[in-house]
Amino acid sequence: MHEGYLYEPYLEVKMNKTTDRNRKLVIAAMLGAITVVLSLTPLGLIPLGVINATTMHIPVIIAAIAEGPIVGALVGLIFGVSSLLNAILRNASPVAFVFYNPLISVVPRVLIGITSYYSYTAMKKLEDKNLRNLTKVLWGLVSIFLAFLLYKNITGDGSTLNITFVVILLLLCLGFLVYSFKSSEKDFPIAIGAFVGSMTNTILVLGGIYLIYAKRYVEALNIPMESAKSAILGVSVTSGIPEAILSVIITTAVIKALKARKG
Repeated sequence: MHEGYLYEPYLEVKMNKTTDRNRKLVIAAMLGAITVVLSLTPLGLIPLGVINATTMHIPVIIAAIAEGPIVGALVGLIFGVSSLLNAILRNASPVAFVFYNPLISVVPRVLIGITSYYSYTAMKKLEDKNLRNLTKVLWGLVSIFLAFLLYKNITGDGSTLNITFVVILLLLCLGFLVYSFKSSEKDFPIAIGAFVGSMTNTILVLGGIYLIYAKRYVEALNIPMESAKSAILGVSVTSGIPEAILSVIITTAVIKALKARKG
């Protein structure tokens, strides 16, 4: 057999690997750029009435679930470095000093991509029937939460912008709920990946603040030292859970759109 016949498959495999690597780098750069834009503009916060939910970590989660932990970690690194530079250069908050430390501003953001991917792949191993049932329960519970949030906005004189955002998210969830009864698609692994990734950001950042900067943090916010733990825990619950739910909704919508495009 002519040696050229053996060489051609090798070249094809090598070219495919190069193309795949280049595609991943482009996607990482693109999603990283989106993260930077979100961190520098009002687009990084979505008003939901009682809280403002950040969206800056969502591109990291999308990168991890769509392209794997390495791409997710790269986008997380871009997010972390932009957060560090933003704190140093803009210093817009009295507690911005906590983000001067890479253990708080960078490391948790890199880990978002890793925890998102591995929790997503772990959930994919569940039986199909369980995943379908869990998907229905998931969208039902999220829809109930958003309906409650909408009620609070309406009865509490929430702004038109707040109400509009909540209505859009609620309609999206109701659409997912209806679709889960008619389709064999299982969104639960995506949702868990997004939830875990979002809570990774919340727990590690706020946990790091408490362990390293608790005294300076409460002094900057004029909070008694004995209230530091409850104050930081309060932020993790009031902001962390809604942000995780927002991550679940947006990540699921984007990943489903990407799968439909590939299909």
